[in-house]
Amino acid sequence: QVQLVESGGGLVQPGGSLRLSCAASGSIDSIYAMGWYRQAPGKQRELVARTTSSGSPNYADSVKARFTISRNNAKNMVYLQMNSLKPEDTAVYYCYALLRRLGSLSTGDYWGQGTQVTVSS
Repeated sequence: QVQLVESGGGLVQPGGSLRLSCAASGSIDSIYAMGWYRQAPGKQRELVARTTSSGSPNYADSVKARFTISRNNAKNMVYLQMNSLKPEDTAVYYCYALLRRLGSLSTGDYWGQGTQVTVSS
């Protein structure tokens, strides 16, 4: 069993900051990529940030210079530091991992349950 659990969401005023955390657990052999996606009401799920162990991180244009993704590979965790938050950032944020399970030769996509981020006065 593999599980991704997000934390750190909540209500924040415009201009404020939040840090999201995601922990991957279970019979994991290797994690090749981790990232964050978000989905606002009435919109498609979109990439927020994604990173691999050796590659440069990718960000949506709308969050560049405001959000920072980081990983702790030893703990199988990924973080999203969100600064200068705007009402347009309001969405459910989902943790994502591309990983290989212990004993498996293939990789798969895994998703967390999501955490709500609301930016409002």
